[in-house]
Amino acid sequence: MTADATSAPGEAPAPATQRRREPFGHHVARTVADLQDRLIRRDSSAVATLARLRAAAGRAPGAVYTVLTVTSVPDRFFQAAPGDEPTRQEWAKHTALTLYAGHQQSVGEPMHVDGIGLGTAISRLARTADSPDAVRRRFSALGATMTYDATAYHVRALISLLRQHRIPLDYGALADDLVRLQWPGGHDRVRAQWGREFYRSFTPQTVADDSQE
Repeated sequence: MTADATSAPGEAPAPATQRRREPFGHHVARTVADLQDRLIRRDSSAVATLARLRAAAGRAPGAVYTVLTVTSVPDRFFQAAPGDEPTRQEWAKHTALTLYAGHQQSVGEPMHVDGIGLGTAISRLARTADSPDAVRRRFSALGATMTYDATAYHVRALISLLRQHRIPLDYGALADDLVRLQWPGGHDRVRAQWGREFYRSFTPQTVADDSQE
Protein backbone atom coordinates (compact mmCIF):
# COMPACT_ATOMS: atom_id res chain seq x y z
CA MET A 1 0.00 0.00 0.00
CA THR A 2 1.34 3.42 -0.91
CA ALA A 3 0.51 6.74 0.67
CA ASP A 4 0.44 10.36 -0.39
CA ALA A 5 -0.05 11.25 3.24
CA THR A 6 3.29 9.93 4.51
CA SER A 7 5.86 12.50 5.51
CA ALA A 8 8.92 13.29 3.43
CA PRO A 9 12.38 13.09 5.06
CA GLY A 10 12.89 16.00 7.43
CA GLU A 11 9.14 16.74 7.76
CA ALA A 12 7.02 16.24 10.84
CA PRO A 13 5.26 12.85 10.97
CA ALA A 14 1.83 12.75 9.37
CA PRO A 15 -1.07 12.73 11.85
CA ALA A 16 -2.46 9.28 12.64
CA THR A 17 -5.83 10.28 11.15
CA GLN A 18 -4.39 10.82 7.65
CA ARG A 19 -5.52 8.22 5.15
CA ARG A 20 -3.33 5.95 3.07
CA ARG A 21 -4.45 4.92 -0.40
CA GLU A 22 -4.32 1.78 -2.48
CA PRO A 23 -3.08 1.98 -6.11
CA PHE A 24 -6.69 2.28 -7.30
CA GLY A 25 -7.24 5.17 -4.91
CA HIS A 26 -4.13 6.88 -6.25
CA HIS A 27 -5.52 6.54 -9.77
CA VAL A 28 -8.84 8.11 -8.77
CA ALA A 29 -7.05 10.85 -6.80
CA ARG A 30 -4.94 11.74 -9.85
CA THR A 31 -8.08 11.93 -11.99
CA VAL A 32 -9.79 14.24 -9.50
CA ALA A 33 -6.65 16.33 -8.94
CA ASP A 34 -6.25 16.91 -12.67
CA LEU A 35 -9.88 17.96 -12.99
CA GLN A 36 -9.62 20.14 -9.90
CA ASP A 37 -6.48 21.87 -11.15
CA ARG A 38 -8.23 22.76 -14.40
CA LEU A 39 -11.29 23.95 -12.50
CA ILE A 40 -9.23 26.24 -10.28
CA ARG A 41 -7.74 27.70 -13.49
CA ARG A 42 -11.32 28.14 -14.77
CA ASP A 43 -10.86 25.84 -17.72
CA SER A 44 -14.20 25.82 -19.52
CA SER A 45 -13.97 22.14 -20.47
CA ALA A 46 -13.44 21.19 -16.82
CA VAL A 47 -16.47 23.25 -15.78
CA ALA A 48 -18.54 21.41 -18.41
CA THR A 49 -17.21 18.03 -17.24
CA LEU A 50 -18.21 18.83 -13.67
CA ALA A 51 -21.72 19.67 -14.79
CA ARG A 52 -21.99 16.39 -16.71
CA LEU A 53 -20.73 14.46 -13.69
CA ARG A 54 -23.38 16.06 -11.48
CA ALA A 55 -26.02 15.07 -14.03
CA ALA A 56 -24.70 11.48 -13.98
CA ALA A 57 -25.03 11.15 -10.19
CA GLY A 58 -27.17 8.17 -9.26
CA ARG A 59 -26.82 6.59 -12.70
CA ALA A 60 -24.97 3.34 -13.34
CA PRO A 61 -21.36 3.49 -14.55
CA GLY A 62 -21.29 3.66 -18.34
CA ALA A 63 -24.89 4.84 -18.63
CA VAL A 64 -23.80 8.40 -19.43
CA TYR A 65 -21.30 8.32 -22.27
CA THR A 66 -20.33 11.99 -21.92
CA VAL A 67 -18.44 11.33 -18.67
CA LEU A 68 -16.61 8.16 -19.67
CA THR A 69 -13.43 10.10 -20.45
CA VAL A 70 -13.02 10.71 -16.71
CA THR A 71 -14.93 7.81 -15.11
CA SER A 72 -13.52 4.90 -17.13
CA VAL A 73 -11.22 2.51 -15.24
CA PRO A 74 -7.97 1.18 -16.77
CA ASP A 75 -7.85 -2.59 -17.30
CA ARG A 76 -4.95 -3.00 -14.85
CA PHE A 77 -7.36 -2.54 -11.93
CA PHE A 78 -9.61 -5.44 -12.92
CA GLN A 79 -8.89 -8.85 -11.42
CA ALA A 80 -10.71 -10.50 -14.32
CA ALA A 81 -12.02 -9.41 -17.70
CA PRO A 82 -15.11 -7.22 -17.15
CA GLY A 83 -18.47 -8.74 -18.07
CA ASP A 84 -21.74 -7.05 -18.92
CA GLU A 85 -22.29 -5.55 -15.47
CA PRO A 86 -20.22 -2.67 -14.05
CA THR A 87 -17.32 -3.81 -11.89
CA ARG A 88 -16.72 -2.81 -8.28
CA GLN A 89 -14.01 -0.42 -9.44
CA GLU A 90 -16.27 1.17 -12.06
CA TRP A 91 -18.97 1.74 -9.46
CA ALA A 92 -16.45 3.21 -7.02
CA LYS A 93 -14.82 5.59 -9.46
CA HIS A 94 -18.13 6.73 -10.96
CA THR A 95 -19.58 7.35 -7.50
CA ALA A 96 -16.47 9.16 -6.24
CA LEU A 97 -16.28 11.43 -9.29
CA THR A 98 -19.96 12.37 -9.18
CA LEU A 99 -19.70 13.05 -5.43
CA TYR A 100 -16.69 15.28 -6.02
CA ALA A 101 -18.59 17.18 -8.72
CA GLY A 102 -21.29 18.05 -6.20
CA HIS A 103 -18.75 18.90 -3.49
CA GLN A 104 -16.76 21.27 -5.72
CA GLN A 105 -19.75 23.06 -7.28
CA SER A 106 -19.41 26.85 -6.91
CA VAL A 107 -16.55 26.45 -4.41
CA GLY A 108 -13.35 28.36 -5.17
CA GLU A 109 -10.94 26.38 -3.01
CA PRO A 110 -10.00 22.70 -3.57
CA MET A 111 -12.45 20.21 -2.07
CA HIS A 112 -10.19 17.24 -2.86
CA VAL A 113 -7.26 17.20 -0.43
CA ASP A 114 -4.93 14.25 0.15
CA GLY A 115 -5.13 12.35 3.42
CA ILE A 116 -8.58 13.38 4.68
CA GLY A 117 -10.77 10.32 5.18
CA LEU A 118 -14.55 10.57 5.29
CA GLY A 119 -14.73 10.03 9.05
CA THR A 120 -12.18 12.79 9.64
CA ALA A 121 -14.07 15.21 7.40
CA ILE A 122 -17.38 14.48 9.14
CA SER A 123 -15.70 14.95 12.52
CA ARG A 124 -14.58 18.40 11.41
CA LEU A 125 -18.10 19.09 10.22
CA ALA A 126 -19.53 18.10 13.62
CA ARG A 127 -17.27 20.67 15.29
CA THR A 128 -18.19 23.53 12.93
CA ALA A 129 -21.87 22.93 12.10
CA ASP A 130 -24.66 24.80 13.87
CA SER A 131 -26.10 21.48 15.05
CA PRO A 132 -23.37 18.94 15.86
CA ASP A 133 -26.02 16.49 17.05
CA ALA A 134 -27.70 16.56 13.63
CA VAL A 135 -24.36 15.73 12.01
CA ARG A 136 -23.81 12.85 14.41
CA ARG A 137 -27.29 11.52 13.64
CA ARG A 138 -26.55 11.60 9.93
CA PHE A 139 -23.24 9.86 10.55
CA SER A 140 -25.02 7.22 12.63
CA ALA A 141 -27.50 6.70 9.79
CA LEU A 142 -24.58 6.15 7.44
CA GLY A 143 -23.18 3.55 9.82
CA ALA A 144 -26.49 1.66 9.81
CA THR A 145 -26.66 1.23 6.03
CA MET A 146 -26.44 -2.26 4.58
CA THR A 147 -26.33 -1.69 0.80
CA TYR A 148 -24.05 0.18 -1.57
CA ASP A 149 -26.88 2.39 -2.86
CA ALA A 150 -27.97 3.37 0.64
CA THR A 151 -24.39 4.15 1.63
CA ALA A 152 -23.90 6.33 -1.46
CA TYR A 153 -27.15 8.16 -0.67
CA HIS A 154 -26.08 9.00 2.89
CA VAL A 155 -22.54 9.92 1.84
CA ARG A 156 -23.96 12.30 -0.77
CA ALA A 157 -26.11 14.00 1.88
CA LEU A 158 -23.11 14.41 4.18
CA ILE A 159 -20.94 15.76 1.37
CA SER A 160 -23.53 18.43 0.67
CA LEU A 161 -22.94 19.60 4.25
CA LEU A 162 -19.17 19.42 3.79
CA ARG A 163 -19.58 21.66 0.76
CA GLN A 164 -21.56 24.22 2.77
CA HIS A 165 -18.78 24.40 5.34
CA ARG A 166 -15.91 24.19 2.79
CA ILE A 167 -14.49 21.02 4.37
CA PRO A 168 -12.41 18.94 1.88
CA LEU A 169 -12.08 15.19 1.43
CA ASP A 170 -9.63 12.73 -0.14
CA TYR A 171 -11.60 11.29 -3.05
CA GLY A 172 -8.98 8.66 -3.78
CA ALA A 173 -9.34 7.28 -0.24
CA LEU A 174 -13.10 7.43 -0.62
CA ALA A 175 -12.89 5.43 -3.86
CA ASP A 176 -10.87 2.75 -2.06
CA ASP A 177 -13.58 2.62 0.60
CA LEU A 178 -16.30 2.32 -2.03
CA VAL A 179 -14.54 -0.68 -3.57
CA ARG A 180 -14.20 -2.39 -0.18
CA LEU A 181 -17.88 -1.80 0.56
CA GLN A 182 -18.79 -4.12 -2.30
CA TRP A 183 -16.76 -7.11 -1.08
CA PRO A 184 -18.28 -9.69 1.27
CA GLY A 185 -17.93 -8.30 4.78
CA GLY A 186 -16.70 -5.01 3.39
CA HIS A 187 -19.40 -2.88 4.94
CA ASP A 188 -18.29 -3.77 8.46
CA ARG A 189 -14.64 -2.99 7.73
CA VAL A 190 -15.36 0.34 6.04
CA ARG A 191 -17.81 1.46 8.72
CA ALA A 192 -15.21 0.62 11.36
CA GLN A 193 -12.63 2.68 9.46
CA TRP A 194 -14.93 5.69 9.23
CA GLY A 195 -15.84 5.38 12.90
CA ARG A 196 -12.19 5.29 13.97
CA GLU A 197 -11.44 8.37 11.87
CA PHE A 198 -14.43 10.22 13.30
CA TYR A 199 -13.55 9.66 16.94
CA ARG A 200 -9.77 9.92 16.60
CA SER A 201 -10.26 13.38 15.12
CA PHE A 202 -11.78 14.70 18.33
CA THR A 203 -9.35 16.45 20.69
CA PRO A 204 -9.39 15.51 24.40
CA GLN A 205 -11.19 18.79 25.09
CA THR A 206 -13.87 17.95 22.52
CA VAL A 207 -14.48 14.55 24.14
CA ALA A 208 -14.69 16.20 27.57
CA ASP A 209 -17.17 18.78 26.28
CA ASP A 210 -19.29 16.06 24.67
CA SER A 211 -19.45 14.10 27.93
CA GLN A 212 -20.95 17.14 29.68
CA GLU A 213 -23.78 17.61 27.15
